[in-house]
Amino acid sequence: MTVWRDRCYTGGTLYAEFCPALPMRILVCGSIAYDNIMVFRDRFKNHILPDQIHILNVAFLVPELRREFGGCAGNIAYNLGLLGDQAMIMATVGEDAEPYFARLRALDLKTDHIRTVTGTYTAQAFITTDLDDNQITAFHPGAMSHAHLNQAGEVRDVVLGIVAPDGRDGMLQHAEQLAAAEIPFLFDPGQGLPMFDGAELRHFIDLADYCAVNDYEGKLLSERTGLSLSELARSLRALVVTRGGAGSTIFSGGREITIPAVAAASVVDPTGCGDAYRAGLLHGIAAGWDWETTGRLASLMGAIKIASRGAQNHAPSVDELRARYRAAFGQEILL
Repeated sequence: MTVWRDRCYTGGTLYAEFCPALPMRILVCGSIAYDNIMVFRDRFKNHILPDQIHILNVAFLVPELRREFGGCAGNIAYNLGLLGDQAMIMATVGEDAEPYFARLRALDLKTDHIRTVTGTYTAQAFITTDLDDNQITAFHPGAMSHAHLNQAGEVRDVVLGIVAPDGRDGMLQHAEQLAAAEIPFLFDPGQGLPMFDGAELRHFIDLADYCAVNDYEGKLLSERTGLSLSELARSLRALVVTRGGAGSTIFSGGREITIPAVAAASVVDPTGCGDAYRAGLLHGIAAGWDWETTGRLASLMGAIKIASRGAQNHAPSVDELRARYRAAFGQEILL
């Protein structure tokens, strides 16, 4: 697998020389999930009595319900597809996954490495939002807890991988398997970060080539490992920290590269913005771009996503992506 590692590290020119007609194949290890989103047309505070929380028993009428396709692997793969890459999804799903499979097939996203675990449900979140945008969420991991059944090192001919939030054991094993197979990968702990102690997080960093976290996760990562962001970055080709509307910072080669946020057409729903951003990162890394260009594409992908409800409903064309990049940064981008 060394040749694939070299192709990724030396950039898109060498990859294009060997595979001129093929899209970049990127292995996406992470969750597949359904997001059930409900709107409570009132405020939780009007129905939850602070001095009675110890005997809490409330029911919220939620006449609005929508079911979205989600999960980090599904979201990242969807955005990679928009960028023209071939995402190889590695995930575990339950016996209720046929609607998701049908969607992936319709999008021409590969399902070869998605395992159905008998007797389980696909992971799903049940999210209730009130008029103040407060949320109460219940998450059932279901088949995601069996992610360790998949073997990341067995996937051939990929230029890059990502270990995104998934089952705890699966994340650990997939990182080790990718490193053993010499497939460069991005570690994206996300909401799974609290599952790991400092020694385990340092192990991930030692194995990974890149790491991406949001501002809060970056602070938690630093606290648990006992290392500053700059110190963590020394073990990586790059450490990326996103800061919402304040943009993002890429620590690489002793530099701190500031990436500006792209103004969204409207702020509708932040769900999946981080996954869209990571797809932009993966595309730029696999293509061998510099960090400024890679970070700007990632920022643009996040801004496009936030203007659409749900994690997988935005659908800009490649021409639209080029035009939006030109408008935001005054430069052309080759997609």
